[in-house]
Amino acid sequence: MKVFNTLTRKKEEVETLVPGEYKIYACGPTVYNYIHIGNARPLCVFDVLRRYLEYRGYKVTFVQNFTDIDDKIIKKANEEGTDYLTVAKKYIEEYWTDAKGMNIRPADIHPKATENIDEIIDIITTLIDKGHAYAVENGDVYFSTKTFGGYGKLSHQPLEDLEAGARINIGELKHDPMDFALWKSAKPGEPYWESPWGQGRPGWHIECSAMNRRFLGNTIDIHCGGQDLIFPHHENEIAQSECCNDAPFANYWMHNGYINVDNVKMSKSLGNFFTVRDVAEKYGYEPIRYLMISSHYRSPINYSTDIIEQCKAALQRLYTCRDALDFAAENAHSLTTPEDFDLKKKLDAHRAAFIEAMDDDLNTADALASIYDLVRDINIILKGKASSEIIEYATEEFDELTGVLGLVYNRKKETLDIDVEKLIEERNQARKNKDFALADKIRDDLKAQGIILEDTPQGVKWHKA
Repeated sequence: MKVFNTLTRKKEEVETLVPGEYKIYACGPTVYNYIHIGNARPLCVFDVLRRYLEYRGYKVTFVQNFTDIDDKIIKKANEEGTDYLTVAKKYIEEYWTDAKGMNIRPADIHPKATENIDEIIDIITTLIDKGHAYAVENGDVYFSTKTFGGYGKLSHQPLEDLEAGARINIGELKHDPMDFALWKSAKPGEPYWESPWGQGRPGWHIECSAMNRRFLGNTIDIHCGGQDLIFPHHENEIAQSECCNDAPFANYWMHNGYINVDNVKMSKSLGNFFTVRDVAEKYGYEPIRYLMISSHYRSPINYSTDIIEQCKAALQRLYTCRDALDFAAENAHSLTTPEDFDLKKKLDAHRAAFIEAMDDDLNTADALASIYDLVRDINIILKGKASSEIIEYATEEFDELTGVLGLVYNRKKETLDIDVEKLIEERNQARKNKDFALADKIRDDLKAQGIILEDTPQGVKWHKA
């Protein structure tokens, strides 16, 4: 598999640290509110990455953190008259509701920042001992950026350009505008932990370095996240981790593109900010997942009412095909035909196209196209009298490929009242008796009740209007 590595700015074939195994870390949410549709994109994209690697036979250890202590969480707790633990617990639970709705599989490990304080303090102590960090008189600890010669290698920005935008805020005692906080001394009323530098809490960047090292080791295969995290978050992770551990931090970096709303960057100040919950209440969760993987992950995508409706319609094509396969399986003849071998080869070509797309930097857009090509050929097959063997083969492939993308996970078996089933059987008998007037009347009566009948080579199908 090849991925575009942000670190080298080129597409590279992935060579894992341990053959056959992937160690992947994905930056998770800061839990002070409901996740928004911008958060949904990395969740969906890198869930697909993990599913695909497992589908291809790799062992994957997938870690995604929760930032459960942060300025925003403390502010939210003050606004709600509660404490940071209550806020974090509430929004972690809300995260799980949205993640389950979008069919995001739980990571193998979901560490929290507050559960890794000892690891964080150990890394900071090592950085101070090595001359890469320093404590100031109020108890804050800063990383000394200029001690790391590789600073800027992920964002590909010269140090002088980064320095031009840096400044020291009022109250900060850092030595250089480029330095960043590893440990923050506690202000009155704030939560804190004891440390060698006094009571305080970790900075944002250090927590991911600590959780990476604890659960995956000094060097990992792939680090994932949104494009907005490249600088400063991921840049700072590299600096502090490599200075502490004397080893490369991550060999490959994958970053997804931004989400625009009606072709404008999403922003609370512009009033075009949507949570996943907001959108799901109107359109359901699966169209959100579909939207997030319908374009190449590195490309920007646009959210609008029209586009989410198009996603719903596209999903309906998949569900209709899958239901047709079930119906055909119930009514298929068992004889294998000479054509089955050729049909299997045709279906296999779609699987091969899917794999080729996914191996090429996780190209879910082309992978989806191959699934719709599969759907087209399945529909052609079902127009004839397909054997049970070829229907089973097509069903397995359909489920296999849509499953890798995490789609078609809301199938429900609809049932009919006994009286309606009797009417359908009566109509079938009327057609056999060539009493087409009665057959048409039953069909029209059922349509008036919201039951639509369709005559196919496998028999009569029905669905609710």
